[in-house]
Amino acid sequence: MSPFLEVKDLRIHFKTDDGLVKAVDGLSFELERGKTLGIVGESGSGKSVTSLGILGLHNRAQISGEIWLHGEELVGAGSDHVRGLRGKRMAMIFQDPLSSMHPYYTVGAQIIEAYRIHNKVTKAVARKHAVDMLGRVGIPQPDRRVDSYPHEFSGGMRQRAMIAMALSCDPELLIADEPTTALDVTVQAQILDLMRDLQREFDSALIVITHDLGVVAELSDDILVMYAGKCVEYGTADDIFYRPEHPYTWGLLGSMPRLDREPSERLLPIKGTPPSLINVPPGCAFHPRCPHAELTAGRARAEVPDLLASQPGHLVRCHLAPAERRRLWDAEIKPHLETQ
Repeated sequence: MSPFLEVKDLRIHFKTDDGLVKAVDGLSFELERGKTLGIVGESGSGKSVTSLGILGLHNRAQISGEIWLHGEELVGAGSDHVRGLRGKRMAMIFQDPLSSMHPYYTVGAQIIEAYRIHNKVTKAVARKHAVDMLGRVGIPQPDRRVDSYPHEFSGGMRQRAMIAMALSCDPELLIADEPTTALDVTVQAQILDLMRDLQREFDSALIVITHDLGVVAELSDDILVMYAGKCVEYGTADDIFYRPEHPYTWGLLGSMPRLDREPSERLLPIKGTPPSLINVPPGCAFHPRCPHAELTAGRARAEVPDLLASQPGHLVRCHLAPAERRRLWDAEIKPHLETQ
């Protein structure tokens, strides 16, 4: 039986005056109903471009590869057909609800419109559904707030309203792009709890895109680590947090503050900056920033590493041998992280 969502060798490139931007360059993954995939990486790694590509929201991109949603291929499908799937079969919680929601229309009117596009109901029925959805995501007095405008909601309330709109047609696939950005930690926890509860209720497949490892630790069954448009590590949440094997993943973990223990050392940032996606470094794209590149006998600078299985279900794109990666993790990286 094929997975609910299957992405195969997805490539999303953009032509610019400066050259070809390879925003996503050969990405593959699978996702089942009721499961959550976390996609993490620094800004510019290709996370949001991937999500917009799945929903068919790129107008001027060169897209190749395959995206299968419940047995239906989307890359080769017509734009009108994919538009008909958005909202009903797949939906997205955008990063900034204030700019994603129309400022001239009430929150309720926007949920009503989204619902009526896919359901042949009267405005009165759609309004009742909008009130029910706002109540379900925890907005107080939903029968009154349904007539409020987006700017009259707080940041957390707007995010809840965005979730209500995304879930209004019971989508089978839900993509959340930085769902807790700019929210305080208390509201973040509430939004994450809400997403988890609603996913169980609707049995949706959920993709969470974020640079916050704390968010993916809270929600994800599997985690995909992206760098320079490629997957550099893929595995279960336990694999990524307790048995990571890629130096970039080690860097992400080392730069994450810990609140469960007293800090004894400064956080260890990843040196350098993410590469230009027009001029990606030759070989392993991470090698200019990798403190272990010298251990590869020059291969990191010359050859693009393949994404290979280190253990069943745990994939790593690195020239270091699996035994060497595990030795470095156990002897150097893990002890340092445990003292942070």
